[in-house]
Amino acid sequence: MMRNKSTAYFLIFGLSGFSGLIYESIWTHYLKLFLGHAAYAQSLVLAIFMGGMAIGSWICSRYSTRWHNLMLWYATTEAVIGVCALFFHLIFTAVISLAYTSIIPFLGSPTAISLFKWVLSALLILPQSILLGMTFPLMSAAILRMFPEKPGRSLGMLYFSNSIGAAAGVLATGFYLIKAFGLPWTVAAGGIINIILAATVWFMLRGSAGAAPDRPASTATPAEAASRLSALFLLVSLVTGTASFIYEIGWIRMLSLVMGTSTHAFELMLCAFILGLALGGCWLQRRIDTLAAPCRFLGWVQVIMGGLALLTLCLYGNSFEVMAWGVKALPKTDAGYLLFNLFSSGIALCVMLPATFCAGMTLPLITFILLGSGGGERSIGAVYAANTIGAIIGVFFAIHIGLPMLGLKGLITFGAGLDIAMGVMLFWQFAASGEKGVAMAVTMASAGALVAVPFLLHLDPYKMSSGVYRYGTMLNRNNTQLVFYEDGKTASISLVKDQDGSLAINTNGKTDASIFMGSGNFSTSDEATAVLLGALPMAFNTEARTVAAIGLGSGLTSETLLCNPDLRSVDTIEIEEKMIRGASLFKPLVGRVYSDPRSRIIVDDAKTYFSTWGKKYDIIVSEPSNPWVSGVSGLFSTEFYALAKRHLEKNGIFVQWVQMYEIDTNLVMSVLKAVSGNFNDYVVYAANDFDLVILASDRKLDSPSPRIFVPPPLKKALARIHVLDPQDLSVRKVGNKRFFEKVLATYEIPANSDYRPVIDQNAAKTRFLRRSAQELVTAGTAPLPTFEMLGGGSLPRTQTSVIPSEHSRNSQAAYGAMILRDFFASGQLKDPYDIVSPEVKQAAQEVYQLFKVGEKMPDHARTVGALLTVGASVAPYLTARELDDIWSRLEASPHSADLPVAVRQTLGVLKAVGRRDPAAMSQTARLLLADSRNLAPGALQFLVQCAMLGEVAQGNAAGAAAVWAKYGAEPLQKKDGDLLTRLLLAETRNSK
Repeated sequence: MMRNKSTAYFLIFGLSGFSGLIYESIWTHYLKLFLGHAAYAQSLVLAIFMGGMAIGSWICSRYSTRWHNLMLWYATTEAVIGVCALFFHLIFTAVISLAYTSIIPFLGSPTAISLFKWVLSALLILPQSILLGMTFPLMSAAILRMFPEKPGRSLGMLYFSNSIGAAAGVLATGFYLIKAFGLPWTVAAGGIINIILAATVWFMLRGSAGAAPDRPASTATPAEAASRLSALFLLVSLVTGTASFIYEIGWIRMLSLVMGTSTHAFELMLCAFILGLALGGCWLQRRIDTLAAPCRFLGWVQVIMGGLALLTLCLYGNSFEVMAWGVKALPKTDAGYLLFNLFSSGIALCVMLPATFCAGMTLPLITFILLGSGGGERSIGAVYAANTIGAIIGVFFAIHIGLPMLGLKGLITFGAGLDIAMGVMLFWQFAASGEKGVAMAVTMASAGALVAVPFLLHLDPYKMSSGVYRYGTMLNRNNTQLVFYEDGKTASISLVKDQDGSLAINTNGKTDASIFMGSGNFSTSDEATAVLLGALPMAFNTEARTVAAIGLGSGLTSETLLCNPDLRSVDTIEIEEKMIRGASLFKPLVGRVYSDPRSRIIVDDAKTYFSTWGKKYDIIVSEPSNPWVSGVSGLFSTEFYALAKRHLEKNGIFVQWVQMYEIDTNLVMSVLKAVSGNFNDYVVYAANDFDLVILASDRKLDSPSPRIFVPPPLKKALARIHVLDPQDLSVRKVGNKRFFEKVLATYEIPANSDYRPVIDQNAAKTRFLRRSAQELVTAGTAPLPTFEMLGGGSLPRTQTSVIPSEHSRNSQAAYGAMILRDFFASGQLKDPYDIVSPEVKQAAQEVYQLFKVGEKMPDHARTVGALLTVGASVAPYLTARELDDIWSRLEASPHSADLPVAVRQTLGVLKAVGRRDPAAMSQTARLLLADSRNLAPGALQFLVQCAMLGEVAQGNAAGAAAVWAKYGAEPLQKKDGDLLTRLLLAETRNSK
């Protein structure tokens, strides 16, 4: 019976650990929304949480011996924690809103604002953290009073059960709870668990008065000696806590270069760390009570732990090849992603488990030793408090001193040195007679290992800069040169130069930006993104004088902004100082960023900077890292857009970069929903085939001004990416709020929010699956001028003249239309850049031969298909006059009168599209659809979309719905996932 009861308490404490990790994870999310994601903010959140835990443990160490029925105190503590969790979200949002609106604006000094935010953050979670810190000492002391027979086993089991519950809590929170319920309901779920636990304990305690307070056992140890012993082992507890968190910070950074920096990867690493602690406690609990010399055993544990930590540096070097194999071998499916996470978890366990297994034995051992030396149950809280204080020291040291000054190898070596030093000290302190030789041997071997490993072991920076977790490939020394590598507070930064002359800057192995540094008229796709991020908002706001740019990258966006002599200031906000050092190697192409007096680089988190300084800007450009990177999705959230809007001047413009690679359309629509919910208008450009540029404002965003082509430095920057005039900008425009507004409603995904972080929870998966949202680039222009006809308008011009860019399919498509235009005028198909596809070339030549020579095709369906292929290739890009010239020439040819009715009707459809005549588009397309039996699927889809677009453009949603129901619903049912079809259907569904 007693055994069953103790087992029940162990299970309860396991669930308590589960909920405790929910709180740690969720509170970190919440407070980072307020404090930001800078390194000091991360360490401050941990310090508040763990400082509270230390205070709670200390309180128990001082007063628990006076309390009867500690299990009742434990249950009450759990209940209070649970109640606080139920109301946490409401309290947090109300308090933060009050702070932003009624307190922070009146504080004035940034220092005062920062101090206020830190104090308020502490007040929000410190009380609950103190209570959480009390749970372990209370439960441990209560169990020891109730079951005093084997104190060591009880301590080991409690440590194991709490840690294994915490490991489960990490996985459940990161992979399921936040995704399913968002932050508010996840923290509430933790509260419900605590309340249930409290109720269960109260039920188990019915009629029990509780065990009497502990009285320290009398020992032969004199009081002064006992005090020295206690101080010694509390020091060991503090130092090993410092070392353990040095390992954790170091290993997480190391494994981030192997597994990636997504939230899911971080949770797998944290789970592996905690699981090692749990297994160490589990192994020890069966042996601890039979140890003959626990002090010397602890010495061995400390030395072995330090040695195993050093060995992780050896294992780490081989983990890149293992990850490369896994990324290439695993299928890019949902099941493959599950296997990828299991595979990544295995790598993390191989690196972390041996040393953390030893770490899991230290606290039970230290507590057991002090209990046995007469310390009493107060030693439980004291040991836990000392260890937690050590953990706080370890976090601050690792982030702010260790990583920047020592690097990864030096940081892990330093942590190992701390553990080994404690172990050697214990060997000498408690060596039995005749064992001094063993102590000396351990000392010499340990010193040798600490000296030899840093000198003999080399962490390969090429591997660490490869981003192997993305494509399963590593940098090749034969065709790349690593020109910079440094470990910073928040990331490891590297610069890699390819043999073609391009230089890329990487964050934790992931390329953030690249510039072609060689000679010749070449540029990278990233340059197009950076230049347009700077140029486009200046084209829409010619009166802009102040700009804030979030994220330095290569520095090219800020450089482009500084090319405008009308700007008075450009503030670039960069979270990682090493990025600033690395980007300086892109000079002279980004020289203004570092030398122009208008340029200022601020090392800070964007949210922290805006909320602290309160400065307003005419333009804010947000160019963060990819949204699958942990913490970055907060810069794509509706709350961040509301914050940015508060820091825009009247008629100011907010600019957001969004990737289209390693993401799906669903997630991009989540970003657009967040933007749409905060700004009255927005326009979207495709900087290249992989990146979108969203410009948002509360005023109407009409056509961009051509004035950006006037300043010589800005004109030169635009010419480098093949943007020479407004036409080159126009072909890159893919939509606006009117165009996307109704189709957004057809996506069930909510707007990305700090409290419902759908991007953070899903982007890592889309990265692994190698999804793409590139359909957004052409949805408005191919195969029909949909965007133009649904309110996007067109750039007034007499003739189409576009420069093709290898990085922009829309510019290539427009240039291809120019080639076809000239072909039908001259009869000569000249394609110097080989842009027009063979299929389109063949179709154009067949159409030309049909009309000019009379050379007929085998059947009418092929003729119609060839005509529509040509029409789809020219109609969205040429002017109405240019298109009318093409179709009129064909129609006027001597052989056109002999052509079948279906071919002449097809020509009529293309003439209607060219003239942007919606009524004629619908009417002529319906004529062909009336006899659709011989139409190829592609032709059928074009005609259905053409008829629907004609009806929608006339405002006749019912007519468009009727076209789909009659001609498209059944034969094209699998095509309704096509973005253009979905957009046209949205126009019918939302207009009824």
